[in-house]
Amino acid sequence: MKIRQRFAIALALGLFTVAQPQQSVAQQDTTLASQVQRLDQQLRVLQRLRELERDSIVAASKTKAGLTASKDGFTIKSADGDFQLKLRGYLQADGRFFLSDSVVQGTNTFFLRRARSILEATVFKYIDFRLMPDFGQGTTVLFDAYGDIRFRPAFVLRAGKAKPPVGFERLQSATDIRFNERGLPTNLVPNRDVGLQAYGDLGGGRVAYAAGVFNGVPDLGNGDGDVSDAKDFAARIFLQPFLKQTGSLLSGLGFGVSGSTGIERGSTTAQQLPGYRTPGQATFFKYSATAFANGHRRRVSPQLYFATGPLGLLGEYVISTQEVTKGATTANLKHRAWQAQGSFFLTGEKNSYKTVTPKKVFDPTKGAWGAIEIAARYGELKLDDATFPTYATATTAASKARAWGVGLNWYLAKYIKMAVDYELTKFTGGATTGDRETEQFVDTRFQFGL
Repeated sequence: MKIRQRFAIALALGLFTVAQPQQSVAQQDTTLASQVQRLDQQLRVLQRLRELERDSIVAASKTKAGLTASKDGFTIKSADGDFQLKLRGYLQADGRFFLSDSVVQGTNTFFLRRARSILEATVFKYIDFRLMPDFGQGTTVLFDAYGDIRFRPAFVLRAGKAKPPVGFERLQSATDIRFNERGLPTNLVPNRDVGLQAYGDLGGGRVAYAAGVFNGVPDLGNGDGDVSDAKDFAARIFLQPFLKQTGSLLSGLGFGVSGSTGIERGSTTAQQLPGYRTPGQATFFKYSATAFANGHRRRVSPQLYFATGPLGLLGEYVISTQEVTKGATTANLKHRAWQAQGSFFLTGEKNSYKTVTPKKVFDPTKGAWGAIEIAARYGELKLDDATFPTYATATTAASKARAWGVGLNWYLAKYIKMAVDYELTKFTGGATTGDRETEQFVDTRFQFGL
C-alpha cells in the first residue's frame, strides 16, 4: 500500500474517532430535552386535575343539603335547592301611654303587640307555602295560610288566606311600616281574607298587578269564612315606569290604584259591619246594634310612593261604600280617608317601601350604631253624613277623625329596631257634650325579628 493511501486511511479513522463522541453528546442533549418536555406536560396535567378537583369541591359545597342561618332566617334545603324550609318570625313589644285623658280612652300598659312565627317552604322548586299565626295580645289568630304556584314572574297563582290586594300601607309588612300603627285609611280596607288570586310583575318590575276572588270581609276585617254566597272581586295595579333608569330622580316613583267590589248580606245577629279605630287603637266609630250590611260594597284606593336617597314619601286615598239597612231604611253609605306620610334617614340610608338595612349594623365596639330615621304624617277619616242619626249615634260615634304624628326609628339591624311615636287625634262628634276628647298618646316599640 502506498504511503499516500495509508495516510488517507489513518486520517479517516481519526476523524471517525473524533466524531463519535460528539454524536453521543448530541443524542444525550436531545433525550434530556424530550424528558423535560414530558415532565412539563405531566405537571400541567396534574395542575389541571387539581383545579378541577377544587372547583368540584366548591360546587358541591354550594349545593350541599343542610341548615344555614342568615339575616333572613334559618333555612333547611336540599342539595339541588328544589326543597327549602325557612323559619322566621318577629316580636313587637310595645309600651302605650295616653296623655291627659280625663275620660279614660285607653290603658297605659306594656304589652306584646305582635308575636308571630313564620314558616315558609318551597317544594318541587316552583311551589311555595306560608303559615303565620300571631300570639300577641293574649290571643291566637291565624293571619297567613296560603300556597303559591310560580309559573313565571309574570304569573303566580295564590290560594288560601292572605292580604287582598286593596289599600297601600296595609300591603306593607308590620315590620316595614314607618309608624308603630298604620294610618287612618287602613280602617277602610280589608285585613285578611280567604280566596284565590293571581299576581305578578311585568316589564322587569315596572308593572305589578294582582287580581282575585275572595269571600269578602268588612273594612278592617280578618275572616276565615263567609256568611253568604256572594263573593268579592279585588284587584290592584301599580306602576314604576322609571324603575330601570339608574340615576334618574324619578326611578323611585310609583303609583297605582286598587279596589274591590262585591255584595255583603248581614243580619241583626251578624252585622258584617266594621268599627273604626284611632292610631291609638281605640274605637271611635261603631254602627248601631240593629244596623247590618245589606247590598253592594265597593272600595277604591289610589296610591303613590316616591323615594330618593334618604327621603321617602307615601300617600293614599280610600273610598269605602256599603249599603246598610236598619229597620225599613237602607242607605248607600260612602266613607273616605286619606293620609300623607314622609320619612328621612339622618344616617344617609337609601329609603324604601320595605325595611332598610343600616349601612353600619349595631356594633358599639366598632363605633357602629345603626340607622336613625325621623317620620311624620297627617291623615283624616270622614264618615258619610247620611250615617247619622239613623245608622249610628252621634253622641257615641264620631263622624270625623283627624290625626297627625311624628316618630323616631332606630334600626340596629334589619328587622331589629326601637321606635317612639307621638300621635294626636281630634274628633268631630262622638260625645254627649259634643266632640270626643282629643286622643294623645305615646307609643314605644322594641322590635326583634328575622
